[in-house]
Amino acid sequence: MNDDFRDFKARIRKLDEMLKDGGVGHLPFAQALSAVQRAARHGDRTRQPSPELKTLLEKAESLSRTIVHT
Repeated sequence: MNDDFRDFKARIRKLDEMLKDGGVGHLPFAQALSAVQRAARHGDRTRQPSPELKTLLEKAESLSRTIVHT
């Protein structure tokens, strides 16, 4: 696995923990995380994460910050 993709997957796992710790009630965050998880399953782990994957992850991370502050 590419180191960048490994970092990418670690960021997804962190968001997944946030979802399990109470983010379930925040539907947009849950949907964004689901979308990035589905896309990552089909990603090429030997290469850099695609711009589309990065965009999906950044959207999920942005939404995760809204649940921390509310």
